[in-house]
Amino acid sequence: MDIFIQQIINGLVLGSMYALVALGYTMVYGIINLINFAHGDVLMVGALVSWTVVTALSGSGLPGWLLMLISLVAAIVVCCALNFSIEKIAYRPLRNAPRLAPLITAIGMSLMLQTLAMIVWKPNPKPYPPLLPNDPIDLGGPVISVTQILILVVTASILVGLLWLVHRTKLGRAMRATAENPRVAALMGVRPDMVISATFIIGAALAAVAGVMWAANYGTVQHSMGFLPGLKAFTAAVMGGIGNLAGAMVGGVLLGLIEAIGAGYLGALTGGVLGSHYADIFAFIALILVLTLRPSGLLGERVADRA
Repeated sequence: MDIFIQQIINGLVLGSMYALVALGYTMVYGIINLINFAHGDVLMVGALVSWTVVTALSGSGLPGWLLMLISLVAAIVVCCALNFSIEKIAYRPLRNAPRLAPLITAIGMSLMLQTLAMIVWKPNPKPYPPLLPNDPIDLGGPVISVTQILILVVTASILVGLLWLVHRTKLGRAMRATAENPRVAALMGVRPDMVISATFIIGAALAAVAGVMWAANYGTVQHSMGFLPGLKAFTAAVMGGIGNLAGAMVGGVLLGLIEAIGAGYLGALTGGVLGSHYADIFAFIALILVLTLRPSGLLGERVADRA
């Protein structure tokens, strides 16, 4: 039972990070029907920027939590500027093009970001220094770290804040109106280009937070670290219902739980044939089952809410 509870904790932490990235995918898709496959690499840039800031300030004598906060702010600023530029340069000129064109462009942007990161930060993995206390907190068998608690609290706070933003603010109403019909929204005084740019910026901020969380939790960063989390987060968004904010949250947490529990019990279930490093198969088996039984996702695809 202790192992099961421990894997539940690990799954919630992992799923929280997937959910943050999945929200970026689903917000962009909900407004302009685009899958931004470069989104996972924005996470990578955020993690590497954070590592750069932490490394540069490591001898300053600042406490670890303050170093993390400063590096997080720097990562958010850089990622927001990056995603804003990507939308303006790569996606906006193709907004009325056939859907295949922006899809190929998104894949190209992903490869370009990985290559540029490899040039700037070099290809070798880099250790991310521990900034918070390492002593695990005993829960009567299972343990949880301060970093994991922070991940859960920050993710829950961000998700609540995002729902409030989308459903209770003027920007949120403009986002929902643009998702419903950009031309009609423009006639009602909404500026669709501004709304789309704001959506990319919000998604980038979420990816930056997820990137710093990922680096702090796993203790390493490198130029290719964004590919798999980005792919998993996209899977989570599809499982929950692409375009549905609540679906992205549910899909992310569920995917994290499936992966963690699979990693804990995969060896026993297969008689030692498959180890925990094959846990990824559970995520994609779950995706296949969900799409087979409910093609619109667990909570249903919702491209737009009526403003």
